[in-house]
Amino acid sequence: MANTLPPLAERLRPRSLDDYIGQTHLVGEGGVVRRMIQSGSIASFILWGPPGVGKTTLARIVSGATGNAFFTLSAVTAGVKEVREVLDRCKAESVSVFSKGRPILFIDEIHRFNKAQQDSLLGAVENGTVTLIGATTENPSFEVIRPLLSRAQIYTLRPLEALDLQKLLDRAVATDEILSRRDVKIESVDALFRFSGGDARKLLNILDLLEQSTPHGEPLIVSDANVTSSLQENPAAYDKGGEMHYDIISAFIKSIRGSDPDAAVYWLARMIAGGEDPEFIARRLAIVAAEDIGLANPNALLLANATYDILRKIGMPEGRIPLAECTVYLANSQKSNSAYRSIDAALAKVRETGDLPVPLHLRNAPTSLMKDMGYGADYKYAHDYPGNFVRQQFLPDRLVGTRFWHACRNSQEDRLEELRKSRWG
Repeated sequence: MANTLPPLAERLRPRSLDDYIGQTHLVGEGGVVRRMIQSGSIASFILWGPPGVGKTTLARIVSGATGNAFFTLSAVTAGVKEVREVLDRCKAESVSVFSKGRPILFIDEIHRFNKAQQDSLLGAVENGTVTLIGATTENPSFEVIRPLLSRAQIYTLRPLEALDLQKLLDRAVATDEILSRRDVKIESVDALFRFSGGDARKLLNILDLLEQSTPHGEPLIVSDANVTSSLQENPAAYDKGGEMHYDIISAFIKSIRGSDPDAAVYWLARMIAGGEDPEFIARRLAIVAAEDIGLANPNALLLANATYDILRKIGMPEGRIPLAECTVYLANSQKSNSAYRSIDAALAKVRETGDLPVPLHLRNAPTSLMKDMGYGADYKYAHDYPGNFVRQQFLPDRLVGTRFWHACRNSQEDRLEELRKSRWG
């Protein structure tokens, strides 16, 4: 019977908000998505989050709750032609006398659409032919064109927390047509939750694997030992669309951060062999170069940028070589996260203090009125002073003396710190 049914993750896919687990900031009482459904007015939006947190499910729930026609496209397989065809169908639906409202067009992995494909959506979204719901695991700020971003809200979905995973597990055991007939004993869940990594689909797949590997007539025991043993005996293939995607890229980044070039190249090979998007790898190399190497070796970011550029020019399989070169270089570089920590500290201070006024002497004064008000007065032009430096206040009054950047111990930043001290003390 189990072999003829859909996987557990599909059998338990929620059909309404009441069945939806997690993302309470969006779907809980007062959540923006719940409010849209209650009002019946659905605006275009993009759901951004890791695999298995309910992006596709939430899009279907929105459509089902409103009764609007629902069309889907996968950015992996659809070209401009397919986009235009589905937009024509949406347009026909929107003017139909039987239409219940503006059709919803759901685009999975919208970050994989190129500029031309995204451009082809603009008119339909702008004139109200469709309500666009996109789903992406990549930062939309980098992957979605600005005109489309301006017409759609971005909602971030988070990995499921332990309480959410426990609720999902309890529901599966109590309601699934197969598990509810089994003698299921929950002894421990630490391994199950750890291997799930906040991914509902992954948790249900592991549970499905346990069920299928436990002979009928025997208790199905969920324990740390059983979960670990089952996964070791049935290693999951690398899945660039989910499953091990985030585990492998995490191991890759941490190997570079930990200065182990052999491990870093191994995880790189795992991604390449698994069919991972090479530009995704190159973008992660650029992030590592800025976040973990930073000022200790500024050339690292230049090499990472060059790697991304040359990869786009030569493609694969040759692109594996510059990817490997950059990986080995970054792993062997000195490490510093001082730039990363400085911007996070500054952002935290901005959230704490709000929009503090710019000191008058730093303000621009393009008009005579502004000059009369003191804008730009007493500003000291650094190039008019010896060494192109003069002491003056650059932070808002409330933050004078605050430090955000603190050097890490390496030759590059030791020099920068000495320069800072000689100027500011």
